[in-house]
Amino acid sequence: MNKKIYRFIGKPAGIAALAFALVTFSCQENTESPIMDSQDQVMRYQNGDIIPGSFIVVLKPQALGFRKDGRYEDMQASMRKSVSSILAKYRIADENIGAVYVAALDGFGVKLDESQLELLRNDPSVSYIEPNRVMSIAQKGKPGGGGGTTGQETPWGITRVGGSVNYSGTNVAWVIDTGIDLTHPDLNVRTADGFTAFTSGRDANLNDGDGHGTHVAGTIAAINNNIGVVGVAAGAPVVPIKVLDSRGSGSYDGVIAGVDWVAAKGKSGDVANMSLGGPVSLALDNAILAAAAKGIRFVIAAGNSAANANNYSPARVNGTNIYTISASDINDRFATFSNFANPPIDYCAPGVSIKSTWKGGGYNTISGTSMAAPHAAGVLLLGIARTSGFVTGDKDSSPDPIISR
Repeated sequence: MNKKIYRFIGKPAGIAALAFALVTFSCQENTESPIMDSQDQVMRYQNGDIIPGSFIVVLKPQALGFRKDGRYEDMQASMRKSVSSILAKYRIADENIGAVYVAALDGFGVKLDESQLELLRNDPSVSYIEPNRVMSIAQKGKPGGGGGTTGQETPWGITRVGGSVNYSGTNVAWVIDTGIDLTHPDLNVRTADGFTAFTSGRDANLNDGDGHGTHVAGTIAAINNNIGVVGVAAGAPVVPIKVLDSRGSGSYDGVIAGVDWVAAKGKSGDVANMSLGGPVSLALDNAILAAAAKGIRFVIAAGNSAANANNYSPARVNGTNIYTISASDINDRFATFSNFANPPIDYCAPGVSIKSTWKGGGYNTISGTSMAAPHAAGVLLLGIARTSGFVTGDKDSSPDPIISR
């Protein structure tokens, strides 16, 4: 949750500095997320709150004045010029422009007052405009237990989805989250294609200041060695796409920027894990649909509100290469906190008391649909998903199948 200028780490980089906050639906519910404006004044928002004066603008494809067949960075520069030209008609300054999207969406983030919003809404190049919101991680409760470790163990969830396999493929797992502990001895972190949505402060890097993204990465791909835990696709490369800050919060415009990055840099057969969410966003949903159409498998946490998943983004997205995951406990019972509904939910996976890697080279045990999704991501990275029984106690009339490799 920071401003909106993009910077690249490794090859690329990130989004806004402290003005357009992003909030995903994290495993933790009802937490407040501090958002900084450009004067570093802290405002307090809860997950899903509208960020005053901040908007996401989606353009009509025919409005673009450049060809989309070059380098991603060059196309972004061309998009920024096109956006500047559109805004100049209404005397909207370039410094109001935040992230620009060209791979999964044609659009941009922007700061507007009410009169500017009305003018831009009626511009013939604009398809639609929606308010920017706060988003946070999909974790249930506070982390607890499982700090240190001696020797390697196989968490119960890994066993439940068919066990661990030493990964030998060429695809990667994109972890769209709080970053990843870059030096964790139990993870194969690939930073070259990493991305951060933050350009200032302690989150202007790829490292995980929260722990959530590192936990997700470990369930997908913790290395099969003599320490810690082992993941489903053990040793697979995990790429940090940091769209949430050290408090587990960010903004929708930043999350979309992360999806846009993955759409540009990913390849068919990769997986992208999104253990986050919030209220419905057409822009975010459309970005995921476009990225998934390129063959990247998006795995999305259903959310932890014990509610219908169709009322949340990105959980509600349905389409080829998109999988929404609910959570179960060690006895194959539907987690009391898990969102439900089929569609959009495709599979259930272990999400209660899941041990995995954590920031600072450590390990932790937490719960949430955030923990269920990476089990499915690991299975899908290995190949075709199968099922092994059905969850009991599902809140809808169609029990979710439990995913297995």
